[in-house]
Amino acid sequence: MKILVTGGAGYIGSHTIIDILEQGIHEVISIDNFSNSDEKVFDRIFEITGQRVKNYNLDLTDYQKLKTEVFEKEGKIDGIIHFAALKAVGESVEKPVHYYYNNLNSMINLLKCTQKFDVNYFIFSSSCTVYGNPENIPVTENSPIGVTESPYGYTKVVGERILEDFATTKSNFKAVALRYFNPVGAHMSGLNGEFPKGRPNNLVPVVTQFASLWLSELTVHGTDYETRDGTAIRDYIHVSDISHAHLLAMEKLASQSDYKSYDIFNLGVGQGVTVFEVINAFEKVSGIKLNYTVGPRRSGDVEAIYANNQKARTELGWNPKYGIEDAMKSAWIWQQKLNAAMHDDKVLLS
Repeated sequence: MKILVTGGAGYIGSHTIIDILEQGIHEVISIDNFSNSDEKVFDRIFEITGQRVKNYNLDLTDYQKLKTEVFEKEGKIDGIIHFAALKAVGESVEKPVHYYYNNLNSMINLLKCTQKFDVNYFIFSSSCTVYGNPENIPVTENSPIGVTESPYGYTKVVGERILEDFATTKSNFKAVALRYFNPVGAHMSGLNGEFPKGRPNNLVPVVTQFASLWLSELTVHGTDYETRDGTAIRDYIHVSDISHAHLLAMEKLASQSDYKSYDIFNLGVGQGVTVFEVINAFEKVSGIKLNYTVGPRRSGDVEAIYANNQKARTELGWNPKYGIEDAMKSAWIWQQKLNAAMHDDKVLLS
């Protein structure tokens, strides 16, 4: 198959491209405008896989460019894995219209192209944020859609609905929404990992950058939750495990002609980990003690959520290989690579 990965220079997108290339079966092309990524990612993909990936630098909200500069030039594209989206919960609370415009128009334009150019398979990067603050955990794919705590989360709810409505009306088209829990870690080679522009929003890169003195403070947001240590609980899943699920989902759609037009899978380890437990895991694998501070809860954060992943295990044959210590160890190896690369001219990001 020829597979288009949107957001191919992003954190999960780049690891998914690596996973696909390492299988040695499918062709991959990318779209990424580097709004929150770096074109050097493709050098890292080459270093790991020995293969160069063609990337189109354009904005998915521009339908005409998407149509003429990618789909008309590339010819037959078999499937799309759609990662490209704005994803910072806090920023989405501050800039809701910006998030709705970008995330929803990108989805709509891609689906218009799937219809015009007869693309058969679509994998959507969704999120456990669609469950809101669930009453019962672990959540299953049948758990009710909750009141999302942020505009970012709601763009995933609406994106899923758009995709489901589209899939059920278009023949020869199948789609899957993968609801991620919390992606963490780096490629086990240590050659590729998470490196957002500006100050990171996710816990693990904040931890590793703080340990490297790139950030001047590490704040634990909220220690008064009704959890075992007072901090929020999440299901932290290694990025390479999440990435492999996309290939499994794509291959299932392509190989099973009678598969339903639309389906949903949770992607998580199936165990909840607190913020303090993440910090402790990092301290264990790195040997570094973190002098963090405690602050109030953040707007948009939920108290606790983790997955029931039995459906993905059974139907996709997906089995996560890595735990939280593996994730923290690989993230730290990646951070040390960044430290070495930036040793001479490192700029504090705080």
